[in-house]
Amino acid sequence: MALGTAPNELRFHAGRRCLDLLATAHPAERLAAVEPLRAWIVGSGLVPPGTPLAHADASWLPGFRELRRFIGQLVRGGLAGDGRPYDLALARVNAVAQAAPPAPRAVRRPDGTLVRELAGPPECAALLAALARDAVDLLTDPVARAAVRECEGDNCPIVYLDTSRGRRRRWCSSEVCGNRERVARHRRRAALARA
Repeated sequence: MALGTAPNELRFHAGRRCLDLLATAHPAERLAAVEPLRAWIVGSGLVPPGTPLAHADASWLPGFRELRRFIGQLVRGGLAGDGRPYDLALARVNAVAQAAPPAPRAVRRPDGTLVRELAGPPECAALLAALARDAVDLLTDPVARAAVRECEGDNCPIVYLDTSRGRRRRWCSSEVCGNRERVARHRRRAALARA
């Protein structure tokens, strides 16, 4: 199975954590259980590797899925943002962003290098606040906002930040949707050649 197509496989190439969160709903719900949520939290870089998340439980899932829904409404709603659903989503993201995000600290390793750790186990509200703040930063930065694109792949609603040279990126992932497009193009050419 291709990268990113397995229902539980997590993807982290949207260019922003808040956009990576949106990708957890496609092609199927990837945050249906606590273990995938923990893996997403670490994989997205929301917490440093090795951060204990044993205290994360099923009560965290609705908060992440709800924030994902609201961020999706805002990102896909465009700059016009007309209507009550957009305003409700904006109010909810702003409210979530008010909580304090996890507090980082620098810790010296035995070899003298500094690494980032969290001051304590991260709480759900703190992690959601960090994601909501990322969304606020994205939505209020005109340059970043102008680089938000939706994948051109067939039936792929993934949204990503196009930071490519010339802003020519077409797919959420060259390895997934880009490869599918290249294979489809090859098959079309082969079929025309046989005709």
